[in-house]
Amino acid sequence: MFPTQIDWKAYMAQVEGVINGTYDYTQLRGDTGPLVYPAGFVYIFMGLYYATGRGTDIRMAQNIFAVLYLATLLLVFLIYHQTCKVPPFVFFFMCCASYRVHSIFVLRLFNDPVAMVLLFLSINLLLAQRWGWGCCCFSLAVSVKMNVLLFAPGLLFLLLTQFGFRGALPKLGICAGLQVALGLPFLLENPVGYLSRSFDLGRQFLFRWTVNWRFLPEALFLHRAFHLALLAAHLTLLLLFALCRWHSTGESILSLLRDPSKRKIVSTLFTSNFIGICFSRSLHYQFYVWYFHTLPYLLWATPARWLTHLLRLLVLGLIELSWNTYPSTACSSASLHVCHAVILLQLWLGPQPFPKSTQHSKKAH
Repeated sequence: MFPTQIDWKAYMAQVEGVINGTYDYTQLRGDTGPLVYPAGFVYIFMGLYYATGRGTDIRMAQNIFAVLYLATLLLVFLIYHQTCKVPPFVFFFMCCASYRVHSIFVLRLFNDPVAMVLLFLSINLLLAQRWGWGCCCFSLAVSVKMNVLLFAPGLLFLLLTQFGFRGALPKLGICAGLQVALGLPFLLENPVGYLSRSFDLGRQFLFRWTVNWRFLPEALFLHRAFHLALLAAHLTLLLLFALCRWHSTGESILSLLRDPSKRKIVSTLFTSNFIGICFSRSLHYQFYVWYFHTLPYLLWATPARWLTHLLRLLVLGLIELSWNTYPSTACSSASLHVCHAVILLQLWLGPQPFPKSTQHSKKAH
């Protein structure tokens, strides 16, 4: 396999700048532009820099990312094993049916898979009730790429329901403290430059690379009002799910905060991330791994009679086709939104994926 090395070479050039003593984020650049990832990315890819002969041994890099891919599958399977929600035949499609995901891991060598494997490790730790370590790994994943913050609303909800407001503060402190510790060399050099580059929430995306909004005029895609409308829709839907779907019917949020024993970690985190993806200002091809491994759970965890196994597989297939259409078209983007809408609709209208009879089960759903 011969990888496309554009992003890999850019990563290596960016971390080489740090190795050479440059800690000002505004001065760190690669072939694809400035360094826009947090400090954890720098340290991990610095290790890869040395492991691959200063970034020149591409075959070694591919082997490392192949191991990373297998580790991701193992962590995802451990999560699914504990939920007992998805039929076994679906795992075949997760392992074998996505050319795009295989490409992202072992051909393109993006940093997105690194962030996601740390995220799935974090979820496994949360399921094991290792909340401190889980928050630590979550923060480490954010330090590689901030897309992991799409899971943050769900994690915040879980922390509040598990520990209450005061009890959640130390866990949130772990997340914040690790970010400060990792970024300290860059914060001391140029704090504004580091924060503005590594956590740039207003970053403008190029229309040519969008997977999800190709059917829009480019002027509307780039318009600030469109971005604000997406943000408002994102926050509104998160609030609705928190109030109506992430706890048992008949419970108020206040009662849930008083009784932290009733939650379903996976459903909350996966749904939080999925809502963010549905309202993203732009999705690029490597972003597929942000939610690819969560799609089977989202489709099968909530029983909906109108959504048969065949229809669920059709949704997965259409999503895969949309992500494999290059360049994206108005039709592929529209199909992706229709599939997202189907998943959101069945998450909202379907029976609660965690009925009261199973709240005290040892399984974490």
